[in-house]
Amino acid sequence: MKAMILAAGKGERLRPLTLHTPKPLIRAGGVPLIEYHLRALAAAGFTEIVINHAWLGQQIEDYLGDGSRFGVSIQYSAEGEPLETGGGIFKALPLLGDNPFVVVNGDIWTDYDFAALRKPCAGLAHLVLVDNPPHHPTGDFCLMGSQVQDAQPDGPALTYSGIAVLSPALFRGCEPGAFKLAPLLRTAMAAGHVTGEHLQGHWVDVGTHERLAEAEGLIKGAQ
Repeated sequence: MKAMILAAGKGERLRPLTLHTPKPLIRAGGVPLIEYHLRALAAAGFTEIVINHAWLGQQIEDYLGDGSRFGVSIQYSAEGEPLETGGGIFKALPLLGDNPFVVVNGDIWTDYDFAALRKPCAGLAHLVLVDNPPHHPTGDFCLMGSQVQDAQPDGPALTYSGIAVLSPALFRGCEPGAFKLAPLLRTAMAAGHVTGEHLQGHWVDVGTHERLAEAEGLIKGAQ
C-alpha cells in the first residue's frame, strides 16, 4: 500500500517562516513537519511514498532525497502551480497505482498510528476525523457508526484531519487542473461509499504561528 504526503501548500499564514522555506520543512521540536510523517509511515510499514510540491518544492526534494535515509522510497509529483488537494492527488495517480492509498496533509502534526490504515478500503474513501479545533468549531462531516456523512446544520460534526485512505475510483471522470477534494468526498458520502474513524490522540493543523507553538509543546511533552 502506497502513501502520499500533500506538500504543495504555500503556508501564507506562517510568514515570514514560509517566505524562504516550504511549509512542510518548517520545524517543530527541531524536526521538519514532513519528517515526522515519513518516519511514522515507515514505522507503520509504508515504504513507497509519493510527495507533491509546488512552492519552493525543490527544497523538499533536496532535503528528503530518495527517502532511503528514512527507510522509504520517495517519488515526487511536481506542480508548476498549486492544483489544490483534489487536482494534486489526481495528477499523482499514475505514481500511486490502481489500489487504495493513504493520503496525509504535510502541514499537520499527529501521534496517530498509520498502521491502522493498512486494511481493505470498504468504499471509495476512509477518513480520519478529529474533535473540532477552536479555529474550526463547526466541523466538516458526521460520523454515524462507521459511515461518514455530510454535516447537517443542527447535527454534531467532526473535523477532517487531513488523513485518509482514498480509492483511485473516487477520481473517475475528473479532468487535469485545480480542483478541491471535498466535493468528490461529499458525492461519495451521499452514495454511502465513505467510512471513517474518530482519532483518539494528539493532532494539530499547523497553519499559524500559534498552532506551531502548540505542536511544539505536545512534542516536548512526549519526549
